This record gives sequence, C-alpha cells and structure tokens, in this order.
Amino acid sequence: MLDLTTYAGVSVPAVFAKEASLQVSGHSKWAQIKRAKGANDVKRGQLFTKFGREISIAAREGGADPDGNSRLRMAIDRARESNMPMDTIQRAIQRGVGGGEGASLEEVMYEAYGAGGAALLIEATTDNRNRTVAEVRATLTRSGGSLGEAGSVAWNFESRGIILAQAHDKSDPEDLALQAIDAGADDFNVDGQEVEVLTDPTQVDAVRQALEASGAKVASVDVAMVPKTQIDLPNDQTTAVMRLVERLEDLDDVTRVYTNVHLSDEILAQAAAS
Repeated sequence: MLDLTTYAGVSVPAVFAKEASLQVSGHSKWAQIKRAKGANDVKRGQLFTKFGREISIAAREGGADPDGNSRLRMAIDRARESNMPMDTIQRAIQRGVGGGEGASLEEVMYEAYGAGGAALLIEATTDNRNRTVAEVRATLTRSGGSLGEAGSVAWNFESRGIILAQAHDKSDPEDLALQAIDAGADDFNVDGQEVEVLTDPTQVDAVRQALEASGAKVASVDVAMVPKTQIDLPNDQTTAVMRLVERLEDLDDVTRVYTNVHLSDEILAQAAAS
C-alpha cells in the first residue's frame, strides 16, 4: 500500500510528492541554462520564428487577449524573456486570429528513444508534417536514436504547470511555498530563495496571481510535459541525450523536447560551464 501524505487537505502518494519536485527541478534548471546560453545566440531569428508560431496558435485557439488566454500570456512572457519585440509579437497574434498563415499551422507530438533507452517527447509546430517528421527522424538516426510508435513513451509523461518564483531576501521561501499550496498548487521544491511550484495546468493562473500578490518575484510560468518516473543513466549517455535534445530543438519546426532522464547536479554544472 502506498504511503500517503496530505497537501492542502488532499491525500497523495508520498513517493510522488517527493519525486515530482526532484524530477522537475533538474529539468527546470536545464531550461534556465539553455535560455541563458541562447540570450546571445546567432540563431535568434529562428527562436523568434518559433515563438511567433506558438503565439499564433495560442491566439487562434484562445483569443487575442492575453488577460483571458493564459496560454497566450505564457507564450508572450517567454518571447519577451528573449527580447522579442512587441510589434513582432503583435503581428504573430494577428496571424493567429486573422487566418492565413496562422490557420495552416498544426501541433504534432513525436515519441522517440535516445541513448540508453531514454524516452523523448518531441513537440513540433508545422505547416508540413512530411517535412517535419523527416527532419526529426534524420536527427534521431544521426544520434543513435529512433522514432517510437504512438503511445510508446507518452504514457510516462503528464502535463503540469511549473512556476519558478523568488522569495524576498528576508522572507522564508517555505512560507511562500505553502502559500502556493493554499492557492491550489500540488507540490513544491525549495532551492535557496527560489521556489519551484507544481500545479495542475488549470491552476497555473490562480497560483501565479497568489504568488505575485504575496510580493514574490515570478521568474517564469510554463505548462510542460513532466515524466512520472525517471531513469538514471551513466554520465556519457546522459550527456548524449542532452545533446540530442539540443539538436532536435535546433530544428525549425521543433518547439520543445522532454525526456525522462534524471539530470544530476554534476551534469547540470557541466552543461552550464560548456
């Protein structure tokens, strides 16, 4: 029988409550490392194209008002973090609500394997599925990976809201985390003054607003596919998976790639220094 713990009056498996934070934490730090490295990337134009597509789809699906469309607001926030100009963002929104190019875009998800049997979920936005799958397959093959069948790895991932917030210097980050729980969050991880909060995707806005109302600085808000369980691989295979993820994310049509490989502090430090 699973050991149960209680958050905000809801009983959940204690193993999950512990592991979820550990799983997301490493991948959140890796995402931060990649964003920092991409700040002066010569491929910024490619990055803006990807943001533009994401914004267009979000506007097409939920409307042009970011106050009433949380997905659009998150997409805009990510674009602004990379200094995407507001006029470019506005044009992407108009493409989404105005038909034309925005109407031809579709989102696809590929399932794949990397070194050591690592599971990969590959999100892409495309106007040509044949082109995209050919590029993804070729990139996987060159790196020793392979495409999987539908359902082969997706079962091990779930959509979760992820919020990174910074507590005030003189405040207790544990108190901030508990405020997030009271607002509807499921779990949290504290690292110094930084608090990583996990939520159901539908609760992201409510928890974000509660954190901001408390005076915390919200660094990022996202909805991502989080692995339910992770695998530990030798450092060389973990590094190979990370490089494959980066190669896939360099493809024009690929938006994001998720993996179930555990990223240790040692691996993350090497990634930051490279």
